[in-house]
Amino acid sequence: MKKILVCGAGGFIASHLVRRLKREGYWVRGADQKPPEFSPTAADDFQVLDLRHEQACRAALAAPGGGTFDEVYQLAADMGGMGFIHSAECEIMFNSGLINAHMTRCSAQAGVKRYFFSSSACVYRDMHKDEAELSEEQAYPALPDNEYGWEKLYAERMAMAFGRRYGMAVRLARFQNCYGPEGTWRGGREKAPAALCRKIAEAADGGSIEVWGDGTAMRAYTYIDDMIEGIIALIHSNLENGVNIGRQEYVSVDELAYLIAEIAGKKVRLKHVSGPVGVKARNFRAARMESIGWKSRLSLREGLSRTYPWIERQVLATRGGKSMVVCAG
Repeated sequence: MKKILVCGAGGFIASHLVRRLKREGYWVRGADQKPPEFSPTAADDFQVLDLRHEQACRAALAAPGGGTFDEVYQLAADMGGMGFIHSAECEIMFNSGLINAHMTRCSAQAGVKRYFFSSSACVYRDMHKDEAELSEEQAYPALPDNEYGWEKLYAERMAMAFGRRYGMAVRLARFQNCYGPEGTWRGGREKAPAALCRKIAEAADGGSIEVWGDGTAMRAYTYIDDMIEGIIALIHSNLENGVNIGRQEYVSVDELAYLIAEIAGKKVRLKHVSGPVGVKARNFRAARMESIGWKSRLSLREGLSRTYPWIERQVLATRGGKSMVVCAG
């Protein structure tokens, strides 16, 4: 049986990835500072470890029976939405830098055959919405908009360097914004789809919600199921260097908010307030992923129609001072 290690398995994307790998019949170990918040982990073995430390990475990589993990999926990071990225740049650079330095080297030295690293579209520069889409090679000359992107770009290069030296097949995915049930939806680390779903669930019909910036920033959003399919396809492919994974369906922040309100069956007014917005637009090519047969299946409307009801249940469960976790399903 193939043995797999998933780092960051207490988080949103990685916890969904663990479930998918278990359905494929693999033996899976999860490692993170905490278990998943909303559902029990599906991992065969979950280890609570602080992967900023080398000894913790080596402990995670100690495969059962004394062997070596066939695949390592490195999704552990100190990260969140735009508010967190702009307010915690030192923590992001320091904590994620340590995790990636130790896990990359320890995996290579342990003889791991295939290594997946979750990078980000934040490695690209700021763009205008009408610019031509960028290919992966156009991440250089490098000019990320924030320190989160710089750390990701450096971690990509470090993974490729260790891969070359130790003969470890490295696959690098540059994620476009991912959303779905069981993602962080409050507390300051949530991303735009979850934040807007929460605000609209909390708002009265005909009420108003606050939106950072002028609402014109353009983004593409990828539903969690499509992202997981992309991760699995990429690690088993021969695609080297950074690869974009995301749905090419661009909307402004205001359009996103109005679509969620429509799904919720509410009318809302948008109040634009000062706040971190990030880049004006980020347009990307997906030809490399399409070359291996992957393409996003779920439209933004379909994905939000699955996500909004879950967040609405969380909001309703926590009203009145209650704090009850409502699982997906």
